[in-house]
Order: sequence, then structure tokens, then C-alpha cells
Amino acid sequence: MTTSLSPNALPVLDYLRRQLDGTLRPEDTTHMRYPTAISQLLGFRIVEIGEAMAVIELDADALRHGNQQGTVHGGLLCELADAAIGTAHSTLMDRGESFTSIDLRATFLRPVWQSRLLARAWATHRGRTISHYLCEISRDDGKQVASVTSAVMTLRGDHAQGR
Repeated sequence: MTTSLSPNALPVLDYLRRQLDGTLRPEDTTHMRYPTAISQLLGFRIVEIGEAMAVIELDADALRHGNQQGTVHGGLLCELADAAIGTAHSTLMDRGESFTSIDLRATFLRPVWQSRLLARAWATHRGRTISHYLCEISRDDGKQVASVTSAVMTLRGDHAQGR
């Protein structure tokens, strides 16, 4: 995880690409925190990264991530989508910029009991301040389980401080 920012900090996209391909060095830093605490806690893994896009996977199991009906909790699917969307948007952030989700809407299509889930997120509109994303989550049988849209606000200057 990045704790101090060197003047030679990598852009987020370069940092994550190096992390994925195994060439990230201990001295490499970026201005955002990777891996995030919540991703580590829940076991999310970045498996693909590009400009304004990300794919994150999770081994989901209702015994660990379940609700009272015995299926994987919808809140976990929302968190997975939010992580994929946030990772996608972070690839656009320059030093001194940050962001926050301002809207998240989920449509659940089918249940999950146990499956490797893939959350694919990409920008559908990239604005200077507000960007929109779509994230589709699918099971390892290829069937889509949820569709999540989000609006993300880029923060700059004083608004980005401490975020």
C-alpha cells in the first residue's frame, strides 16, 4: 500500500499495470492506496486494468457472504461493483485529484450460491467533473447476476484534500 508520495510517483494506471504483471518494485508509489483495505478484507483481486476500465474478481460463497435466504448478499455485489468502478475511475486521476461516488444503482438478475464472480466496469461517459459507469457482474458459468450503474464525481484542489 502507498504510504508516502515520492516526487516520482507513478500514474495510477501504470502502478496497477505493474502490480498486475508482477513488475511493481517496492519503491514504486502512486497517489492512491492500492490494494485498498476493503478489497483486502473481502478478497477482491484486480485481474484486468485499462484507462477508465477495470475487471475485479471474487470467489463468492453463500456460507461466507450469505444473506438470510442462503444466497450471496446483494450488498456484497454492490461493494464488488463499487470497487470495480472506483478502480476504473482511479486510472483517470492525476496527482492532487480524488473522487467520490455520488450515485449507485443495482439491478439483481439471478442468485449466487458459490461462484467466482467477475465485475467488469467501464466508463459510459467521461466528463470533467461527473463521469458515469456501468458494471456487469457475472458468475463463472458466464451468466450475468447484476448490472450496476454509478455516477462518480472527480474532486480537485481543496475538495480533494484528505480524501
